[in-house]
Amino acid sequence: MPFELQPTLKGSLVTLRPLSPSDHDSLFAVASDPLIWEQHPDKTRCQPDGFRAFFQQALDSGGALVVTEMASGRVIGSSRYYGYDEAADEVEIGWTFLARSHWGGRYNAEMKRLMLDHAFRHVGRVVFRIDPANHRSQHAIRKIGAVRAGTRTDASGRPSYVFQITATEWSPTKPPSSTL
Repeated sequence: MPFELQPTLKGSLVTLRPLSPSDHDSLFAVASDPLIWEQHPDKTRCQPDGFRAFFQQALDSGGALVVTEMASGRVIGSSRYYGYDEAADEVEIGWTFLARSHWGGRYNAEMKRLMLDHAFRHVGRVVFRIDPANHRSQHAIRKIGAVRAGTRTDASGRPSYVFQITATEWSPTKPPSSTL
């Protein structure tokens, strides 16, 4: 069974569905908060031109998902699958952001649980690449059980910390850390 990079995933707090061009305005309303990007290397994503480029890359990736809150139906963020490598038995989850009103763990934890449960039906390892200065994301990914597994450099020469979770370490029936 091939890896579906844009599934629809439903939890009790969030729904993830394939990103579409019609999501631009509602997602930009979330991304326009500069505090979301304060620890990210590309701080222009809160501005129209920077976000437009980010959004187009997300659409072009073929793995971008928009996150909606179940209770209200409103868009609260985005994430994506990227770099699926059947031979390496891995996929990356990244480019994740949530509205600040949904920071604090519960929403991110459920979103990542849904994405990890889906990924581990197809791969043995999920990786997350995080900028060394993005302490908030590093903390959040550790809370769901990821461990640092090295460093990778992207095409522009910028290094990222690599965190990973393997299928043998992940239990879909075990909720993420109770500290969430």
